Amino acid sequence: MDIRSYMKNWKWQVLCSFLLCSWGWVSGQLRYSIVEESDPGTVVGNVAQDLGIRHSEVSHRRLHLKPADNKYFIIKKENGVLMVRGRIDRESLCDSKSRCLLYLEAVAENPSEIANLEIEILDINDNSPIFSVTDQNINISELFASPGARFALEIAEDLDVGVNGVSQYTLNTNPYFSLSVKNRKDGTLIPQLILEKVLDREEKQEHNLILTAIDGGEPARSGTCRITIVVIDVNDNPPVFNQSIYKVSIRENLPLKTVILTLNATDQDDGANGEIQFSFDGHTSKSARQIFGLNKHTGDIFVTELVDYEELNFYELSIRAADNGSPELEGNCIVQLEIEDVNDNAPDITFSSTLYNIPENAPLETVLGFINVRDKDSGKNGEIKLDLSPNVPFKIKQMKKRYALVTDGNLDREETSQYTIELTASDLGSPPLYSKTSVTLSVSDLNDNAPVFTQSTYNAFITENSDPGTLLCTVSATDLDEGVNSNLVYSIVESQIDGSSVSSFVYIHSSDGNIYAQRSFDYEHIQVLQVTIKVEDSGSPQLSSTVSIFIFILDTNDNPPTLLYPEHSEDLIVQERIPKSTSAGYLVTKLSAVDLDSGHNAWLFFTLIDPINYSSFQVSKNTGEVRTVRGLQEMENMEQQLVISISDQGNPPLSTTVTVLVSIADEVVVERPKSGDFLTNSKPPSDMTLYLIISLVAISLVSLVTFMILLVKCLRKDSYDYSSSCCFLGGSQSKPYTDQYQPALYLNTDGTLKYMEVRMVPPGSQGQNYQTNLPPALEQQDFSIVQPLHFPQLKDIYQEAASEGDSSNDPNNVSYNIIV
Repeated sequence: MDIRSYMKNWKWQVLCSFLLCSWGWVSGQLRYSIVEESDPGTVVGNVAQDLGIRHSEVSHRRLHLKPADNKYFIIKKENGVLMVRGRIDRESLCDSKSRCLLYLEAVAENPSEIANLEIEILDINDNSPIFSVTDQNINISELFASPGARFALEIAEDLDVGVNGVSQYTLNTNPYFSLSVKNRKDGTLIPQLILEKVLDREEKQEHNLILTAIDGGEPARSGTCRITIVVIDVNDNPPVFNQSIYKVSIRENLPLKTVILTLNATDQDDGANGEIQFSFDGHTSKSARQIFGLNKHTGDIFVTELVDYEELNFYELSIRAADNGSPELEGNCIVQLEIEDVNDNAPDITFSSTLYNIPENAPLETVLGFINVRDKDSGKNGEIKLDLSPNVPFKIKQMKKRYALVTDGNLDREETSQYTIELTASDLGSPPLYSKTSVTLSVSDLNDNAPVFTQSTYNAFITENSDPGTLLCTVSATDLDEGVNSNLVYSIVESQIDGSSVSSFVYIHSSDGNIYAQRSFDYEHIQVLQVTIKVEDSGSPQLSSTVSIFIFILDTNDNPPTLLYPEHSEDLIVQERIPKSTSAGYLVTKLSAVDLDSGHNAWLFFTLIDPINYSSFQVSKNTGEVRTVRGLQEMENMEQQLVISISDQGNPPLSTTVTVLVSIADEVVVERPKSGDFLTNSKPPSDMTLYLIISLVAISLVSLVTFMILLVKCLRKDSYDYSSSCCFLGGSQSKPYTDQYQPALYLNTDGTLKYMEVRMVPPGSQGQNYQTNLPPALEQQDFSIVQPLHFPQLKDIYQEAASEGDSSNDPNNVSYNIIV
């Protein structure tokens, strides 16, 4: 705040204060004045001097103010000068009072003396006028507000008083409003808005004014209020057409609902006062009202009935446009319609069908129906041109005075089962008229598509000894035909398997294609069944297709080991004689056994039961050789009974117990068994013996073929790997044969063939590895397991078994073991 400017204006007040001091001394009261917001330390007056206290006695008289806790003024004890102590805000002390007086007491001692002080706080212009509402809205009706009308405005408040208060109001210049200010008795100024000119909402909808309040201070301060005048509409304007008479020429035979004219009328009013509705007035004829319609909201005049030039060629419509105000105002216009004569008779086209359902084997130019066309006009207007939808296997053929619709291409219901043809007849008038009609033709189905299976082959897997009725797999076929021609029936193509009908092995449900087992299968009897499934539709003639299903029997451990050699009784008791003079390692006998199962189920191991009591003998776990552990010279018991268990590796394992009675004699003539002893000393020839012979022949053939293939492939690549005794061929060089089988040859330590394992390898494997291996567990020179061999010539074998998650069915784990 600028105090210096005010101090200059109030110098005369200081002089006056000294005069009052002398007057106050006489009356016992001193009067001073000070402007608000004076700086602390500003001198107000000299109380000691005004009280007549000599300068030398000031400090002795201890002059001070009461109350002592006032925060605005203080008397200096040294010289008795009254000074400003703290900030003085007149508005907080006295609000808006015209005079602001502060009463204090000046107390002097020695002797005691009290003087009343009256300090007037003088106002400065430190507050601007403020309106309580900065935005004021006033609604004025354009009809009822006449010039001279007054409207009250908000007043401004100024905390300052006197000349520093609100002294005037101003309004921004505008042609519609002026400002009137009244002065009340208390000095308050009341602004009023005076309407100077008639308001027209259609001319201006809103007026924005600025009311300014200015105080009388120096410099002057001001505040503003924004005034918005909203002009309220009244219905003072009737609708007005842009033309009083409309002349329109239209052609006859216009389509119904065709808009021939859109009337344009405007109303300058707002809201409902400006909403216009159109209608025919009483001057419009009844016939015109029947032929033409009027949209009351948009003003569209449209055709509601056929306009015929030959019936009437001129219409006059009287139109009324009324607003929704109160009172209602209206405008009028005339619409004159001239009808132009045109080619007003379109051709009449009809189609009579002779064949709506067309066989898909219909020959070319088969007549499907006849087309009749008529036109009431004559000359060029009566000449007809007939067109057909493009890209359809049909055409129009003229036959004397009528037309025929005939086929023009081969039909295939499976490609398109229905045709919608549009026939168009047009005359040669100007402009031409035309008519259309649609014809729907259906193509009837013939049984010309055989059923097709969804797969080229099917693989099914079943564990041997499964119950009859087990679901093997489901075949599925589709037929592009429809109806009875697509009703499919599944059946089994009759064939013989081991002299029995295939129907005795499997059964197929005729409708859903589910294939079930008819019996319990024995892996040792048959490993793979190939069944041909036939699917037929129910059309005439019937069409069919077939598919092969390979049913793979998965082995279970259901056969215990069988002793082949040496000769034994029905109770599996073997008798052997050995000399007493034998040393450790003497071969007492060699047990040879076979297991009709395959894989781990056919791997045999020999163990000696209660070996502690027969510590002089031991049995080779893998070969079945019974040998002495030490010399027998000191044995007292001349007859030893060895109980040997032969067990496979199935889950659960099966075993056979053999009792070997060893007689110890002084001298024994030992004859080594010859190769023929396996046949001459065994039981009479049986199917098992024949089975073994066939297996051995198969082993020889497969071994020869395998080694020849390996030799040819290795010579081509000139790459050998002796570290593993095999020739490795990459997957990119595999052939159809090696894509299916991976034989592994296992040899004895002397180089003779121990057994061969053939693994089925699915297509797409990384490579084929033909190798010969010597298993670590097989340490002896002989092996005692003979397993029949079967090689089904199939592709992708056991892929479905691998998907079932059984590791024993993994295509990489499927093998056929041939052990000799």
